[in-house]
Amino acid sequence: MSSHTQKLQLSLLLLRISVFIVMFIWTIDKFVNPAHAAAVYESFYFIGGLGPDVMAVIGGIEIVILFLFLIGFKKLYTYGAVLAFHTVSTLSSFGIYLSPFEGPNLLFFAAWPMLAACFTLFVLRDEDTLLTV
Repeated sequence: MSSHTQKLQLSLLLLRISVFIVMFIWTIDKFVNPAHAAAVYESFYFIGGLGPDVMAVIGGIEIVILFLFLIGFKKLYTYGAVLAFHTVSTLSSFGIYLSPFEGPNLLFFAAWPMLAACFTLFVLRDEDTLLTV
């Protein structure tokens, strides 16, 4: 295996782990603070009335997908799902990008490099073989 291939595989592994960590923490929020998660769904996705039980189901599905993503299982589907989740999350916050210096809005700009990481993992999924099943 060439040095270039090793560097690429290590880079993709680190991207996969870092994307997993962020999305895992966001998913855990659905269990730890379901009211906050429900407020996010209502504010950004215009889906209201989601209680703790619904948040737990959504969180449970997300956790399964995230762990499958972490181990590189069925990459087309799991990497695609993670990319879709984060694309929706990033684009649903569009209004916040128009007022970057109000409140915590500046923090939302971190979504864009993460979206690029999700896209990179999806398009290079066949090259992402280090520590995958």
